[in-house]
Amino acid sequence: MAQGVWLLTGALILLPGAAQSIEFVADQLTNIDGRVHRASLYCRDDMWRVEHNDQRSVEVTIVRKDKGVMWLLLARVKQFATVLLDPASKPSCQQELGRITARVRIGTEVLDGHPTTVSLVTARKGDQDVVYYEWWAEDIHLPLRLARKDGSWIIEYKNVKLRQVSPLMFELPLHYRPIN
Repeated sequence: MAQGVWLLTGALILLPGAAQSIEFVADQLTNIDGRVHRASLYCRDDMWRVEHNDQRSVEVTIVRKDKGVMWLLLARVKQFATVLLDPASKPSCQQELGRITARVRIGTEVLDGHPTTVSLVTARKGDQDVVYYEWWAEDIHLPLRLARKDGSWIIEYKNVKLRQVSPLMFELPLHYRPIN
């Protein structure tokens, strides 16, 4: 499940057919098997920061594709763990759920004040198909919600603000020491 949360954290920022870079901040809600996780997300180029707002041991996750690492910060004890990224996983704010093989437009809906196009998407991941609904915000060119068709997960962004994010958000804080 932890791998699923991590993949879904980046998976929402799909830019179909584009290798665009986009910077933004948003509130993120992830619902996996009925458990809701709330977080604040900061995205810039090939790095992102997730500040978890629930009772988990990892309070902040910083992903730095440019350095090939993910840092797990424990603010209460001012410590961090470093996890090497698997280059094959292609982590980024523009993580894909697989190669899209089908997209059927279902309709339109306003979501968090943004006009969206709702589609049923089929993506091929390895030897499996992942089928999910996507709410694509036409005005800000981001998906605001993804929901797996079988209901096993939903990920949604609210209060999305397109703006520059300081590179300092993606550095280790001063006075943090590695976990031994």
